[in-house]
Amino acid sequence: MLIQVGELSRRAGISVRTLHHYEHIGLLLPSARSAAGYRLYNLADVKRLHMIQALAKAGMELAAINDYLAQETRPLAELLDQQIAMLDKQMRDIITLRHQLIALRDGLASGAEPDLESWLQTLEMMKMYDRWFTPQELQELPFATPDEVRERVWIGMVSEAQKLLAEKCPPDDARAMDLATRWMSRLEDDTANKPEFLTRLNEMHSVEPQMREQTGITQSIVDFITRSFAESKLAIWQRYLSPEEMAFTRAHYFDRMMEWPPLVAKLHLAQRQALDPQSEEAQALAQNWLVLFQSYAGTDAQTQQKFRTAMQQEPHLMKGAWMTPEVLQWLQRAIEVMMRNRYSASGSQIG
Repeated sequence: MLIQVGELSRRAGISVRTLHHYEHIGLLLPSARSAAGYRLYNLADVKRLHMIQALAKAGMELAAINDYLAQETRPLAELLDQQIAMLDKQMRDIITLRHQLIALRDGLASGAEPDLESWLQTLEMMKMYDRWFTPQELQELPFATPDEVRERVWIGMVSEAQKLLAEKCPPDDARAMDLATRWMSRLEDDTANKPEFLTRLNEMHSVEPQMREQTGITQSIVDFITRSFAESKLAIWQRYLSPEEMAFTRAHYFDRMMEWPPLVAKLHLAQRQALDPQSEEAQALAQNWLVLFQSYAGTDAQTQQKFRTAMQQEPHLMKGAWMTPEVLQWLQRAIEVMMRNRYSASGSQIG
């Protein structure tokens, strides 16, 4: 199998010009050319490009890489081990990439030569996370550090979700709500309690096929977990609300659910930047929060107080909310300013 220079460029995440330069200096030569004159690369070429990229990431100059590869003194499996160690140390990529690299290394050790597609997937994934997270952000994320215990937990939860879906388990079933609670709690921990990371991870999952293939997390699973987690909270609110209040909440709770993560991300940013709660931007955030809250809680003050009481007394309601005590305190100050301003404005109108 041969691939053209354009496809190799796209999947390896490097420019065609870079591949041309590699050819010019004798670092990576195409194995053939098409009748139209296009450069063509085979499995050996892609393997060599993988080694070039690995050594370049380790800080080796191109001239040194060329000399190093010409000597061929070290087996490929050892190079893959070195690259895995480097990725672990620098925390430049997350567990998904590590799985792929280990699979390649194990294939070599067992004598089963990985095919061209396996090498291309590795090169592709090495660039995928760089498109979504900066090196500093990857260092902040707990899931950026390989952890076999964490991996087993996620594999187990995905398997549970697949089984419940196959059984057509309703989202308000106790098993579904328990799984959703564990899922959201783990996700909150693995995104360093930063909703902006969660939002980006969700976007990445929706547009990157490799992400879905590696995790096994389908859109059906995401929808099931989201609904079941919501049902676990609705079950608690039902103990605090009247039948009429609960009917309104259940009817509207899902209407604007997807607006919460980006708003919470903005609240985190405002708190980290010490944004003045009295500022126009802070007041706009407080107003946005109040509108979303009222979308399922209604506008009655007594009903809203029931929700606040439940939030204070039921720790479960704060799970998966990505709200830290510091962010909550900042939001409360912004809301207090907003309510004082409203009271002052209404008093002025009455006067």
